[in-house]
Amino acid sequence: MSADIIRHPWAPFLPEYTRLLMLGSFPPDPHRWAMDFFYPNYINDMWRIFGICLHGDKDRYVDEQHRTFRLDDIISMLRERRVGLYDTAVAVRRTKGTASDKDLEVVEPTDLTALLQEIPECEVVVTTGQKATDLFTDHFGIPQPKVGESVVFSFGRREIRLFRMPSSSRAYPMRLERKAASYQPLFDRYLRAEGEKSIP
Repeated sequence: MSADIIRHPWAPFLPEYTRLLMLGSFPPDPHRWAMDFFYPNYINDMWRIFGICLHGDKDRYVDEQHRTFRLDDIISMLRERRVGLYDTAVAVRRTKGTASDKDLEVVEPTDLTALLQEIPECEVVVTTGQKATDLFTDHFGIPQPKVGESVVFSFGRREIRLFRMPSSSRAYPMRLERKAASYQPLFDRYLRAEGEKSIP
């Protein structure tokens, strides 16, 4: 008997004038959520990466006492810095009941063309794992950049830069500090608030 089809629980998060879009694969099952938002697993490193890269503090967006994240602060930061979030699949099957991308069968990929058309100011896309990178590059017929690097492709009248970044999953074999170091140049270039200095 095949696994049930699971549909994405959230709409794309697309602040006004989104300039950078981050794409993962698909959210984990709800029992793994520490909050009702993207990268919800408490042991996922994404919001710690943001904390390190933007503030030099891995716990800036972490509520250790309640083992969750500071969602209001996260949303305010994303809106201020015009960062959009979504995933590359809207319906999947988990073939082995795990949260691993390798056990994820994509039933319905995200309409990535329509998604980019919704955000005409966006010139940078970041994929945060191999499955997301595979789906994105296959959709647009473009070469895959190496981890930590980027390629430019044409989308209508726009040129968009695709960055392939390390997965924020703890299953990815890289320490948090090294992940943050990989993301830091990207954040420094595209996510700085006006007049804000980078974190050394």
